[in-house]
Amino acid sequence: MINSKLERINELARIAKERELTAEEIAERELLRKEYLAEWRLGAEQVLENTWIVDRNGVKKKLRKKYE
Repeated sequence: MINSKLERINELARIAKERELTAEEIAERELLRKEYLAEWRLGAEQVLENTWIVDRNGVKKKLRKKYE
């Protein structure tokens, strides 16, 4: 995520602590949060796709999705 977007999320959080957000600010915050979570999930999924498990016998198995 671009740092400016993350900074904007944090800025809106600080503003929300000081005063009530406007409808436009709330909509912007929700959009930015959704974008952030989507990018985070994608990154986590990529890490897990490249993860291997080694069992007690030393056999390496690729980690797979639970519901595959």
